[in-house]
Amino acid sequence: MMIARLFPLAAMPSRRSVAPLVAGLSAHFAGEASARVARILSVVVIARQIDPAMLGVAALALSLFELVRVLANVGIGQQLVRAGADELPALCRTAHRLFGRWCWGVAAVQCAVAGGLAAVDATEAARMLLVLALVYPLMARALVHTFLLHREQRQPAIARIAATQTIADHLLTLLLVLAWASPWALILPKLLTVPLWVTLTRRARPWRPDRRADVVPAARFLGFGAAVLAGEFAAAARLHLDKLLVGALLGVEALGLYYFAFHAGLGISQALVTAFGNTLFPFLCAAEGRAERTARLRMAALLGGGVFLPLVAAQGFLAPWYVPLVFGAGWASAVPYVATLCLAALPLLAGALVTAAQRAAMRPGRDAWITAAAATCALGGLAAGALHSLDRAILAYVAGLALVLFPAALAQLAAPRRDPRIPRANQGAYQ
Repeated sequence: MMIARLFPLAAMPSRRSVAPLVAGLSAHFAGEASARVARILSVVVIARQIDPAMLGVAALALSLFELVRVLANVGIGQQLVRAGADELPALCRTAHRLFGRWCWGVAAVQCAVAGGLAAVDATEAARMLLVLALVYPLMARALVHTFLLHREQRQPAIARIAATQTIADHLLTLLLVLAWASPWALILPKLLTVPLWVTLTRRARPWRPDRRADVVPAARFLGFGAAVLAGEFAAAARLHLDKLLVGALLGVEALGLYYFAFHAGLGISQALVTAFGNTLFPFLCAAEGRAERTARLRMAALLGGGVFLPLVAAQGFLAPWYVPLVFGAGWASAVPYVATLCLAALPLLAGALVTAAQRAAMRPGRDAWITAAAATCALGGLAAGALHSLDRAILAYVAGLALVLFPAALAQLAAPRRDPRIPRANQGAYQ
């Protein structure tokens, strides 16, 4: 009865309406696969050319860069994806201005973090952060363009651009490491490939500000953006604080095993879940009314489950074979951790469904609370389990995610009580 209620066949969208979602997911999966090949090549070369001390300096700078970069996900672009056609020129013009100012502000924050590193004598990592701060004003030149691509559900183009940049990053890293065994060889490609992304994005979706369009008050973006930013911070906390907890409670050796298991068991799946969520959001925004949006969400849930369930099952069951074969017999002890952590992809998929649906319905604040609750339960479970052993910590981490995200997704998939057939431009007022 529950399955029939959540997935009524009569309410499912047509194949034609689902085509953009399928095409987008296929393109992202293909792009991720090709990028992984380039990544493996670069990792092999890095492991042979750069010693752990130099790698640690680059890792510190890149970790802080990733944390600061969360500030760039402020929700301005999502407003363009779900806007009505009549208000789009004004919103795009305003967003273009806001993107420029906001990205310079994020660059300033990163420079301040670099100053903090310099104050504690981590001068090399501080210099790296200063160089990486240039990424933000550079990428601002193509942010309106990329969100217009999302709005038009041109996910194959977005996936090709992202894969091209990622492959260029890995290959450039490989060449620089071979020519110059320095931690800067890992840093510079992050900056040098940004112009490539900007050029490809602007070519894929040409756009210029319409000077005849009005400028929308910034307050239109701020409330939505603040809630989106809160959700992004909660997700970032889940992604990064787990390592600190494991290291503090179980020691460096356990942290090494956990770090390896996390990337081997969840790295690929998490990237695919992110691509799934990015594809789903514009797909839901294109719906006319809550009933159609719910029908699209149900179809996406079936599609996502059909893809990720076999993927997770294969990862878990095959871990005893592929872990020692690919990574070496020395990592055989990490097999149980890899097999358990790969299960986290399923609640994360449920979380991606909830995030896309809540933001499409102009309820990013509710999504932020759900994301924060999931992060708190996962990290709390990890800490409690770490008082006993690493395997219990990992199991509690996955259980914490499932405890929050599965019920949230089931509630989101429940049938709407009414069916207001309203155009996309008016959905924000209704919701």
